[in-house]
Amino acid sequence: MPSSSDSPHIPVLLRPILAHLAPIKGVWLDGTLGAGGYARALLDAGAEQVIGLDRDPLALEMAQDWAAEYGDRLRLVAGNFAQLDEHAGDLVDGVVLDLGVSSMQLDQAERGFSFAKDGPLDMRMSQSGPSARDLVNEADEGVLADILYHFGEERASRRIARTIVRERQVAPIETTLHLAGIVSGCLPRPKPGQSHPATRSFQALRIAVNAEFDALVAGLEAAERVLKPGGKLAVVSFHSMEDRVVKRFLTARAGQGGRANRFAPEAPEETPRFRLIERRGVSADDEELAQNPRARSARLRMAERLDGPAEPVDRQGLGLPRLALEKPR
Repeated sequence: MPSSSDSPHIPVLLRPILAHLAPIKGVWLDGTLGAGGYARALLDAGAEQVIGLDRDPLALEMAQDWAAEYGDRLRLVAGNFAQLDEHAGDLVDGVVLDLGVSSMQLDQAERGFSFAKDGPLDMRMSQSGPSARDLVNEADEGVLADILYHFGEERASRRIARTIVRERQVAPIETTLHLAGIVSGCLPRPKPGQSHPATRSFQALRIAVNAEFDALVAGLEAAERVLKPGGKLAVVSFHSMEDRVVKRFLTARAGQGGRANRFAPEAPEETPRFRLIERRGVSADDEELAQNPRARSARLRMAERLDGPAEPVDRQGLGLPRLALEKPR
């Protein structure tokens, strides 16, 4: 059985999830099973059953090490949380989503997610379909620049894309460290405390390879469909674009309208479908940050399902990056 790392994987913002959504009971769906931290905590806190969903085959393989102790209280399912209502099969009492790349995926160099570990340029969460290598070596320069800018908020996107295209004409870009070196060469040396120069570019490519914004919006809509009235939704995000989408979705679904930006018209009020829990979102406290520095950028948003009818969301008003809006639906 492969192991992702010798270090423990700590579920981010778990304590506030359990505290704010108590009592934990009935059937819950963990849409991003990962190393199983949330699923196990929900079962230990009183959930009658947890449906553990993940599109990464490794997550489900690793879960075999501990799943037996919960018997039929844990149901493991292979799939994307974009269709979580189909995988659930019936209405549930709670949904938890932990967005982005997991620690175990970053820890495995062969998965190609990390700019700090040399490995094949892959980044596929499902381990199927086109990889980051395919994208980097085959996409047009303009497409690469748009991906880096809109999904990674990388201001030097055009310079980086131009350099990638030049370098791949000499030799294919096959590994994470090769790409990280190309990106770093396009940017100033970071000052102490600043992130690695390739951080935004790797984030952008990962989002594009895995169609993460498509999955996020579809997953939020699916959670609305599958939650019982009174059911709870918790979403943990790790960068501002994800958090903005989650915040605007829940604000709109709570019937509070709002604007995608200050120039956009006020969105019409909707029939409330959720009640916001902790309107400003929840960040990690000092105790959690001392135990788990990964929680520094995390933001938790929670809501309780009301009985308003589930309907497709207006994606234009969610603040999605332009590329996500342009993709065919």
